[in-house]
Amino acid sequence: MTDRPETLYEAVGGLDALRRLSNTFYDGVLVDPLLAPVFANFTRTHVERVAVWLAEVFGGPAGFTSDLGGHQALLRVHLGLSITEEHRVRWMELMAAAVEKELPDDEELRKRVLEYFDWGTQIARDVSTQPVDTDLGEPGPTPRWGWDGLA
Repeated sequence: MTDRPETLYEAVGGLDALRRLSNTFYDGVLVDPLLAPVFANFTRTHVERVAVWLAEVFGGPAGFTSDLGGHQALLRVHLGLSITEEHRVRWMELMAAAVEKELPDDEELRKRVLEYFDWGTQIARDVSTQPVDTDLGEPGPTPRWGWDGLA
């Protein structure tokens, strides 16, 4: 038996914690020589969108699907970005540092969150090689990630 919250969303501390995580992460990204060019069109609205996406993925409210276009919209914003493996690895390094700083001191929680980011960044990298006008088809619902990985 465990005392763990049922969802990663609850375990990280909800939407406010995901906002802090996103802010810390993007503060690093925007000054990183490798990643800053990928985010040339970045606006602070992006931080909120990412926090709402992560809330849904980690078992919280489905605000990204209901208000921001769902899984299709998330994938579409990556089209044409030409993300390389070098970009992806650096992204993961900066996210790991943000997770270390902003999320609760819980090794299992941090591991699960970083596993999601590793999985998701591989998809983003793959989608980013396609032209902006690519028809992605129907990618299905927003994925859910829990204590056992992809649900």
